Amino acid sequence: MMKKHLAISALAAWVILVIGFMMLARTLDLEIFFVLWLIGILIIVELASDHTATPRYLSILKMVIASGVILFGVIVARKIMEILSQ
Repeated sequence: MMKKHLAISALAAWVILVIGFMMLARTLDLEIFFVLWLIGILIIVELASDHTATPRYLSILKMVIASGVILFGVIVARKIMEILSQ
């Protein structure tokens, strides 16, 4: 249970840090925010995971990560199409 609360607070701190830096740089871009959020959640899940037993919340987080990776692929494909159309 302690790892769950630590993972949630670490992810919240990461998101607040990313938003803070984006506000300081005056570049509020949803795609950049999503990619940085995905990197943060990937690191946190890897650090919180235990290879001997997988709690239920980590299984749910892995499904969220899988959908995030798919969405990341869509963003990359859209950017590639945008570059090729020019």
